[in-house]
Order: sequence, then C-alpha cells, then structure tokens
Amino acid sequence: MTRLALVTGAARGIGAATVTRLVADGFDVLAIDRDGDDARLPYALGRFAPAADAPSAPRSAAEMSLAADAPRRGHVTRVRADATDTEALRAAIDAAGGELDVVVAAAGVIAGGVPAWELDPAAEAAVLEVNLGGVMTAARVGVPALLRRTEPREGRFIAVASAAATRGLPQLAAYCAAKAGVVGFVRALAVELGGTGVTANAVSPGSTRTPILDESARLYGLESAEAFAAQQPLGRLIEPEEVAAVIAFLASPEARAVTGADYAVDGGLSL
Repeated sequence: MTRLALVTGAARGIGAATVTRLVADGFDVLAIDRDGDDARLPYALGRFAPAADAPSAPRSAAEMSLAADAPRRGHVTRVRADATDTEALRAAIDAAGGELDVVVAAAGVIAGGVPAWELDPAAEAAVLEVNLGGVMTAARVGVPALLRRTEPREGRFIAVASAAATRGLPQLAAYCAAKAGVVGFVRALAVELGGTGVTANAVSPGSTRTPILDESARLYGLESAEAFAAQQPLGRLIEPEEVAAVIAFLASPEARAVTGADYAVDGGLSL
C-alpha cells in the first residue's frame, strides 16, 4: 500500500527538506504551502522551487533493471494553500482519497525585534495564527484522515516546534508563546489519541539554516545567521535535512512507541 503524507510549510526550510526525505523514503506527499508572502510580515516567505519537467534521457536495459530493483520513491503533489485554511487542506486530502498515514505541520513564520508590548498586532496575529493555529488546523483535518486508515493503523502526527518553546528569547515573545503552545497542544493530542494507533509528537529545532533564522538575524541586527552557531554546543547551525531525518524517524514504524514527546534537534542549545 502506498503511504501518503501531508506536509505544511513545504516550499522552504524544514518543510521542504521533510518533503524530500519522505519522498526518498517512499511516501507520496501532499506538499502544502501558501507559495507567497504575507502582507503582515516584513520578509519574503519563499515559494516552491520550479518543478523539474524536462524529459529524462533514454536509459539502457541495465539502467532500467537497476531502477526496477531500487526502493520506490514517492510522488509530490503541490497544493497552494495557507496552512490555516481548513477547507483548502480538507479538499486536498479528499482529492487524494481521504486517508493519510503521516501529517507534518511545519509551517512557520517569525516577527519581533521589539519588546512584546510594542509588536504590531497584525504581525503578532500572523505569528500566532501560522505557528500555533497552523498546527491545530493540520490536526483538525489531518487526524480524522489518519484515523480513517483501517486497523491496525500506524498514523503519525508530527509538529515542528522550536527551542523557543522552552527558552525566553528577548523580542520574540509571540514566537516563543506560539511554539510553547505547539508543544502543549501535541502533548494533549497524544493523550487524546491513546489506543488509536496514531501518535503525536513534536520536534524542536535549535538555530537551523532557514529563512526564519535569516529573519531572526535581521531582527537582532546581526550581520549573518551564522552568529547563532555560537549559542549551540555543537558549534554550528543545524541543517534542515538533519531535522527532517528526525521527523522521518518519528514517521516510521520504529517510532510506534513514541508519543507525546518533544524531540530537541538543537545542537545542545537546550542544555
């Protein structure tokens, strides 16, 4: 049976790396992204990379034989939709058959650079709506699709939180609040899903090489996001693919005993 995953925030950063990893692991993926900017935020959110549509070169019989023996790679269906748009996400799931095996809520944005009481209300709303509301929307439409799989099922709900969930980061209060909410939501969801065969977990990256980190550097007046590496005992930034590898583990059968967890992928930042 083909396994189907839904990933929000799929056009960039950790979401894009997760799509690539799950496809390599054989999943078909519904890649959800607004594929455009948000007027409430002062930075570019990124877009889907151009699709590779050039025809492949003819292959020899030997190459075709090797390809036939290779592990199945999944297929990506891109869906242009906001991560908080319940009806758009539900329509995408229904169009794909109505059932899912994995949901990864990876959509995220950031705003700040001023004390909490001075943050523009529209920017604050965007941070809370996308980072926390997007996870809740993914659960609202994704969990029923996970539960539609016949038993014994092994569904996975995975949300991308942040080291900011447990650290007080100055001038990023709304972001910290949203990510703390993600962890709390996932823990409650894990309890509610007990005995169903569906698990719920969070992944909390540290300073990861993404557009959000670039914007964080700008908000703090840093020359480069590389400056954040010094905060992590690992001594370097985390790569999106490294976070995606942990997400892929949580999506796998090997993680069937893991639920309600918050995995720190932060280079030791939380120590």
